[in-house]
Amino acid sequence: MTDIRDDATTGFREAYGYEPTGLWSAPGRVNLIGEHTDYNLGFVLPFAINRRTVIALGIRDDTVIRVASEYADEVGAIDIAELSPNRLRGWAAYPLGVAWALGQFGADLGAVPGVDIYVASVVPVGAGLSSSAAIESSVAIALNEVWLLGLDRPTLAKVGQLAENKVVGAPTGIMDQSASLLGRRDSAVFLDCRSLEAQVVELGFAEAGLELLIIDTGVSHSHATGGYAARRASCEAGAVAMGVASLRDLTVDDLPLARASMDDETFRRVRHVVTENQRVLDTVAALRSSGPLAIGELLDASHRSMRDDFEISVAELDLAVEIAQSNGAIGARMTGGGFGGAAIALVPSGDISRLQVAIDGGFAEHAFRQPTTFTVNAADGASRDR
Repeated sequence: MTDIRDDATTGFREAYGYEPTGLWSAPGRVNLIGEHTDYNLGFVLPFAINRRTVIALGIRDDTVIRVASEYADEVGAIDIAELSPNRLRGWAAYPLGVAWALGQFGADLGAVPGVDIYVASVVPVGAGLSSSAAIESSVAIALNEVWLLGLDRPTLAKVGQLAENKVVGAPTGIMDQSASLLGRRDSAVFLDCRSLEAQVVELGFAEAGLELLIIDTGVSHSHATGGYAARRASCEAGAVAMGVASLRDLTVDDLPLARASMDDETFRRVRHVVTENQRVLDTVAALRSSGPLAIGELLDASHRSMRDDFEISVAELDLAVEIAQSNGAIGARMTGGGFGGAAIALVPSGDISRLQVAIDGGFAEHAFRQPTTFTVNAADGASRDR
């Protein structure tokens, strides 16, 4: 973290010519299990990771917000009064979208000062580790503090989700922001996406001699493109066909009726969400009663469901999972929204190097781009750092 904090401070100084008021950071997240269940008001089990986005922020004496980052050469600027979803584009839509969304949650944007923001990050972009939520959450806690808004973290998660939905245009649920804001060291966040009740669940990876390996395939994805939106539309159609408000209201016992009530594709989308909700509950129960060595088959089953029923995997993700399962992993699955990004593998610490070599060799054999692999630990959520 020292280097990225220094990068943010230096970047701010070079972009704006003065020292920032403070530094705030928020982590990316990995979803241990519970994919595409969040916007269906179901259950998820993510954890914040030890890779963070840092923002340096300075308070201005006018009403202009300027944003700069290592992602882009130019500095964007807009008056707070002109913030609106249809005016915000590109990467700046993430931080500026949060400022707009805070106004939708009660902030009097006519009475707050302008700010200068600089963004630096070590959360991989496009890997399914929610680099977007890390930006949104770090900006949200910073503006909440300097604008004296007094919003709690569950509300700030809603702010980040609104920015992503209405400004960025990605129809995501609230999981990513919740994990980034509510994360705890060595623990996962068990989130009920309907009630927004969050419970901290100890993972026990280190005690069991396990590490979580991220396998970033390098296949880029975008939640704002059609595949993600089409899956969400199928879920909504399935809920309508079953006469329920959301798929959260269905259990595995309802699947025979669901099969008879809709076309095969919609049914398979529904079956994934319903069974994935049950897998999240089973994973939490297993962690609490037996520890992480007991969750491998649940991770494997989650991947099969995403591959076959939800159809959001790609060849590179399937290969990463297969190699992991054949080289010592307790369990493995793709993670994130799909259509690219990363897979995760829960692996005994002594097998990490062997698995990384096997993955590199397997990808080369298939003429796939070489993936990036690294381990992550469960980390604390968003914070003020300086």
